[in-house]
Amino acid sequence: MANTGTEATMHALAGARHFTSRRKVIVFSGGYHGAVFSFPDGRPATNTVDKEDFVVVSRYNDIDLAVKTIKSTPDLAAVLVEPMQGAGGCIPGTKGFLHAIQDAGYEVGALFILDEVMTSRLAPHGLGFELGLKPDLVTMGKYLGGGLAFGAFGGRGEVMAMYDPRLKGSLAHSGTFNNNTLVMSVGYEALKRVFTEETCVALNERGERLRGRLEKVTKGTRVKFTGRGSLIGLHFVDGVVENITCGEDIQGKERRDLRDLFWFEMLEEGFWTTRRGFVALILETEEHELGGFVEAVGRFVDRHRDIMAA
Repeated sequence: MANTGTEATMHALAGARHFTSRRKVIVFSGGYHGAVFSFPDGRPATNTVDKEDFVVVSRYNDIDLAVKTIKSTPDLAAVLVEPMQGAGGCIPGTKGFLHAIQDAGYEVGALFILDEVMTSRLAPHGLGFELGLKPDLVTMGKYLGGGLAFGAFGGRGEVMAMYDPRLKGSLAHSGTFNNNTLVMSVGYEALKRVFTEETCVALNERGERLRGRLEKVTKGTRVKFTGRGSLIGLHFVDGVVENITCGEDIQGKERRDLRDLFWFEMLEEGFWTTRRGFVALILETEEHELGGFVEAVGRFVDRHRDIMAA
C-alpha cells in the first residue's frame, strides 16, 4: 500500500529495476503515471524524475513501432503503460497493441507494468483483466481509497519479494501513512458496500450509452469523443479525424479556444466538466441529468454551427 498513484509507480519501478538489475523503462507519448512520471508530446515533462532512464515511444497504439523499440532498447527493465491513456485524452489501447507489448517485454526479459490507477474502475477486476493481460506488476490508486488518499502496487510473488524485509538485499517500503487504518477501512467499506462489481458494470454501461448519445448529437462537427465506460475524453479538432488512436493523430489540430468556450457554456448550463476536456461519471448522477447534458451539448453545437462544422 502507498498514499498515491505516483508513489505506487515509484515503488513499482524501483522493484522492477531491482528485480532485473536494469534501468531503462519504455513508456508512451501521452502517458501519465503520476506527478513526476509524465510524457506529453513524446518526451518527459520537465518535472519527470530520472529522465535519462525513460525511452518514450512516439505513438501509442502503434504495434510495430512499440515492439521494435522494446526489442532494440538495451538495459530494459520494464514496459510501463496505461491500458487507456487518461490524462493523454482518454484514448483506449487496443487489445492487440497491449498484448503485443506485453509479449515483446517478456521476450527481452523486461517486466510488464500495467498502470491501472485510473482504469481499474472500468471493469470489476480492472481493465487489464477484462482484456486478458497478465502483467508482472499493477499500480492502483484514486477512488479505491473511498475518497481518501490511496495508492497500491502488487504483482507476481517473485517480483514483490523484492520488498520482503525478511530477505537479504530487499528494498525498503517506508511511508508514515502506508496501509493506515483509516484509509484501509474506508476503502474496504466503499468496495464492499458502494462500488460493488454489479455497480461497476452498471456505471460503465451507462458511460458507454452516454458517449454514444454524445457522438450522435455532435456528428459532422469538430467535436470528437474518446474513452471507455465511465471515462470520456472530449476533443475539438480542425479537419477530418475519423479515429483517434493516439495524441499524435490530433497534434497541431486541437482547438483549445473552442474547448474553453464549451467549458464556460456548460457551466452556464449547470454542468461541470474538466476544462481540459475530461468527463468522469459519478454514481449519483441520474439518467435524466445525463440526458440534460446531451441536450446541452446539442444546443452548444447548434448555437455555434458556423464555427463547429468539421
